[in-house]
Amino acid sequence: MHIGVCTIWLTIPDSHSLKQKRRVVKSLADRLKNRFNIAVAEIGALDMHQQAMLGVVSISNDTKHLNRVLSYVVNFIEGALLAELTDYETEILSL
Repeated sequence: MHIGVCTIWLTIPDSHSLKQKRRVVKSLADRLKNRFNIAVAEIGALDMHQQAMLGVVSISNDTKHLNRVLSYVVNFIEGALLAELTDYETEILSL
């Protein structure tokens, strides 16, 4: 069993309050969950209204599949125009 973890840093330039930020993050997380069948959570920068850190996790028996899914997630976020992808880090854990 392999676990793919992707940490994603976002900038939300149009957000001027935590309420606006939460709306963008929730919308993006819901889209990712529905489209890719993955787990998504906001894991950092919780009190910053123009920054967000998301954790994305997927499990598979195939590392190639995990890499493909996580790269699709990153590409989807880049094209979503809800937030700017600042940086991301991907890690595959084998159990």
